[in-house]
Parts: sequence; structure tokens; C-alpha cells
Amino acid sequence: MKNHVKKLFSKDDLAAITSAIHSAEKTTSGEIRVSVRQRRKWRERKLSLEQIARKEFHTLGMTKKEERTGILIFLLVADRQFYVLADEGVHGKVEESRWKAVADGMSAHFSSRNFRQGIIHGVEEVGKVLSQNFPAHKGSKDELSDEVHVS
Repeated sequence: MKNHVKKLFSKDDLAAITSAIHSAEKTTSGEIRVSVRQRRKWRERKLSLEQIARKEFHTLGMTKKEERTGILIFLLVADRQFYVLADEGVHGKVEESRWKAVADGMSAHFSSRNFRQGIIHGVEEVGKVLSQNFPAHKGSKDELSDEVHVS
């Protein structure tokens, strides 16, 4: 685990976030991933946060989700920024204002330096959105890892 990331998240914190992802995904056919990166790569210095999150989305294999119902919570620690990115299958059913509300809730926890709870809040809220719009069904399977990706 990288130095700045270690300062913000203990192994117990990462395990708790992974557990929250696993719990949230039990009620939906969608997928949730959390990626925490220490800093931008040199070749990404001119990219926007959204562009970097989209690259991470692809790197994590989230575009391979059959129904295109994946959601990524991406943190860029050195920049003190995060982004919630939903795949194209979600956009037709969920308004942008819903993602802003999720981000606002996370920001409130982050402002108090409670990063673990901020991400767990985001995961739980994303899970609610996914379960309302993409409930679990007989053929639902967990296609992607629930582990927090740290780089």
C-alpha cells in the first residue's frame, strides 16, 4: 500500500470497505468497485479527474459487465479529489442529481477526515441506487472483485 493511502486507510478500513461492497452487491445485479490511487501517473497530468476515472474503469474490467451496470468510486489522494462513475447501463435510469447527493454525503465525511466512513457511505448509497434500478435476479453473479483496488 502506498504511503499516503496508508495514512488514510488501515488494513481494517480496507477490509470494512470490501465488506460494505460485498453486502451492497447482495441486493443488486450491478457491480461496485472502489479504487484508491496515491497520485496521477505522469502521463495523466493533463487529464481531468473524470478522464482518469474512465481509464481506471476500463483497467479494472468494469466495461465487461454484461448489463453495463458497474459503478466506480475513484479516489485520487494527492489531488484530494474523488469521482463516482456509472457505466452506460445506469445512465438511462438514474439522474445526475442522485450521484451529486452521493458525492455530497461522502464529502461531508471526508471533511471530518473520516475517510473510511465516507467511502462506506458512498458504497451503501450506490448499492441502494443499484438495487432499486437493477435488483438481484436468479442469474445474478458477482463478476468483479469486491476488494478495494489500491495503486
